[in-house]
Amino acid sequence: MSNNRLTREEKTMENMVAIFCRHNHKENKELCSSCSKLLEYAVMRLYQCSFGTKKPVCLKCTVHCYKQDMREQVRQVMRFSGKRMIFAHPVLTIRHLLDLIE
Repeated sequence: MSNNRLTREEKTMENMVAIFCRHNHKENKELCSSCSKLLEYAVMRLYQCSFGTKKPVCLKCTVHCYKQDMREQVRQVMRFSGKRMIFAHPVLTIRHLLDLIE
């Protein structure tokens, strides 16, 4: 996996968290503190993945690298934002879907 893919995954996560926060926490344009901490944690875990350059998308991963409470929060964000991403960020969504079939 190239650094471009990591950057793209980071952008995808940033956008998913932003959609979730905007619709559920109704803060200003910036993320609330809870969503900001979640995003920071997710990005840290992304770049510390034990698979390194062979990292699969999280859905296909055999290792759960998130703490249980953070994993549940990320699931909620992905469940909520996933179906909205195609309208908000179609290119990122299509690229992510292509990563799923690799």
